[in-house]
This record gives sequence, structure tokens and C-alpha cells, in this order.
Amino acid sequence: MAADDQPSPGFCRDCLKGQPEGRRRCASCGSPRLVYHSELYDLTLAHIDCDAFYASVEKRDNPELADKPVIIGGGKRGVVSTACYIARVHGVRSAMPMFKALDACPDAVVIKPDMEKYARVGREVRQMMQELTPMVQPISIDEAFLELKGTEKLHHNPAARVLAKFARRVELEVGITVSVGLSYCKFLAKVASDLQKPRGFSVIGRTEALEFLASRPVTTIWGVGKALAGTLERDGITMISQLQTMEEGDLMRRYGSMGQRLFRLSRGIDERDVHLNEAAKSVSAETTFFDDISNHEQLVTHLRSLSEKVAWRLKKSAIAGQTVVLKLKTADFKGRTRNRRLDDPTQLADRIFRTGISLLEKETDGTKYRLIGIGVSDLCDAATADPGDLVDQQAGRRAAAEAAMDKLRDKFGKGSVETGYTFHPKRQDR
Repeated sequence: MAADDQPSPGFCRDCLKGQPEGRRRCASCGSPRLVYHSELYDLTLAHIDCDAFYASVEKRDNPELADKPVIIGGGKRGVVSTACYIARVHGVRSAMPMFKALDACPDAVVIKPDMEKYARVGREVRQMMQELTPMVQPISIDEAFLELKGTEKLHHNPAARVLAKFARRVELEVGITVSVGLSYCKFLAKVASDLQKPRGFSVIGRTEALEFLASRPVTTIWGVGKALAGTLERDGITMISQLQTMEEGDLMRRYGSMGQRLFRLSRGIDERDVHLNEAAKSVSAETTFFDDISNHEQLVTHLRSLSEKVAWRLKKSAIAGQTVVLKLKTADFKGRTRNRRLDDPTQLADRIFRTGISLLEKETDGTKYRLIGIGVSDLCDAATADPGDLVDQQAGRRAAAEAAMDKLRDKFGKGSVETGYTFHPKRQDR
């Protein structure tokens, strides 16, 4: 129940004043940004997603870009990380090869990603989220689930108004916009946040869930990607309404464990809770080349640089990983992934790099690659990482040398010390 006026079917997202049902503009400030819903003041689970996050940050920092199409990506040989909404009108989409994006929108301003800057802004927004509720579950740098149940007394307002006030605060103080999805479960909160981007605020309640979902394609359901969507289409299933008529057992016989997900989510059944600080599953870095590379030595040079990036991130987060993962993408966009589990967890660039080289050797058979990446998974606390190596007597010396380089980089910057592997090539690592 709102503290600033009497209960009402809706409110204005700009001034937060309650609104009688049926108005198209706010009676107090004239804004058309009104929200009405029969369950508006009962729902507490939200998904918040920053709008075209990387591009929005760049436009904030350079007002001259405000009315221009902006693409964040890795140059002509890379892919689109994100695109502003002006560029999206021209057909530019995330993960699109850059040459296709520039064909669709030749006037676009292309900006190389600045992940450190985006991370700072992401942390600023997340801190604001945590002022609303301790129950914040980040999904990525620019989105999170929030559970606001039980916070009404703290904020003297129901969750819906608290979220609208939050969105307005982010816009005023951070200079970017967010979209809010409010529902009773994670699945529908995520769907809702995508409905009215940018600056969206959408609500999906329990009473309308079945009808709402019935009109949506099966690709709305988490986990239904291109391959599964193709399988479902061959079976004559393209709409969620069709799944709603099928038995759970039949779906599981056809599609295994995914069948149960199809059955439950098609009916708006999602019992997952918001979890605090869900841990990252892996840490990685990759680069897309300006020209395809088949030469082993050139690939090794990039591998060393990326290994150092991964190690730096592990050390800053006080975590380690026990499985090293090598990622390659061929000139015709086919992916290759190779991994090796270590005897002990590591956060050392040296171990990541040397393991990566051994995985790479089998792949340098003349194949041309457009991308290489390295990372670690099976993450754990750094306390168990990198015990002494009794077999490789030089490992201790290399670890000590790496620690000394880390100290110099912390003091003078990342580029102040380089190994022989990373001294000369031009790269666009990210």
C-alpha cells in the first residue's frame, strides 16, 4: 500500500502518484508513463535489465553520440557485443558478425568494448539494487533478479513503486536506463522485462499467465534455442499454446528432462528462488583477429596475453579454477572447445598458458582461426590453489616471477611489464 496517497489501480512511473483506472496521462504531471495491473501491489519478484548497456554507457559519456547508431564490438573481424536501439532498427543484433552489422548499418559508430568501465557502472547499479533488498541475484554485468518480499515496511511502499523509483534514480544518477519486469516467478519476470524496452515496466500476474504464454512462440521458454526449436517445429510445435495441451509424461518421453521444463514453464510454473550472490561458473578471455591465423607461434602469442588476463581476474576475485578450457573458432565460424582438468586448482597465468599450449598443439594443423579464447572452470577459493610442484622444479621460480610482475603491474599499470610472448603484436583482446 502506497504511503504518499490512497490505494489505486495504478500509478505514474515519473511522479509515482496514484492514478484512477482508465487515465492515459498522469493527473499530476501529465506523463503518459502509467502502469496499471490488478496484481500490481501483490507481486514482489523482479528482473531488472539495463537497456543496451554498453552502448548506453558510451552515449552517456559522449553526448554527441545521442542520436547516432552505435555498435560496441571488436572491429571488422569481430562480432557485435551490443548495439543501441537506433542501430537495432537497421537490423543490427548482438553476436552478429561485424561485417554483416556494418552492411546493415554503414553509418554506425563502432566502439571497442571497455569492459573495465562497464564493470564499474554495473557495480554502481548493483549497489543501488542492494539498497532496495539484500535478495539480489546477478545474472550478468547488467541484469539481476530481485526479491522484495518483506521490504514494504522498510520502504513504506509496495515493490512496484519501489522499482519504479529505482529506475528513475538510475536514470538521473547513473545516466543510463533500465527496464523492469515484475511477476511471481523468475521466468515471467525475465520475459516481462523484455516486453517494452527501453525504459520498460511490465507486469505479468498469476491470473493472466496461461493466456499470456499461450500466444507466445516456444522460443520464449528458457533453453529453447535454435536446435530445439527446430526439433519442436519438425514435430509440429511452434507455439506455447500447443505445449499447454500436452501431458508431462509425453513431453518427457519425447524430449527427456527438457520435456519437464517445457511442461512446467509453458504453464507459468517456476519455483526457483532468488539466490544471493550466485557464483560465477567460469572466468575467461578471448580475442577475434583482424585476419585469420593458422600459424602456431602467432596463436601462442595471443594465448599468453589472454592467460594473463584470466589470471589477473582470478587473483582480483581471490578464486581459482581446476579445469582449463581452450576455445577456438574457425574461419567459417565453427567452434572448437578443448579442456583439461588439472591436479590442483590454479590462478597462475603460467599454468593456464602451458596447459593451453598443450591443448592448442593438436589444433594447429593448418586450420585458419578467427578467434581464440582461454579460461578456467570448476572455480573454488584461492586458498587451495597452486601447491608446490615436485615434478616441475622450475614451476616455483616461474610463479615467483609472476608474483613480482603482478606487483609491478599493480603499481605502474598492466602494460608496464610484458613477457617475450606478448611484447610486439597488435591485438584486440577482450
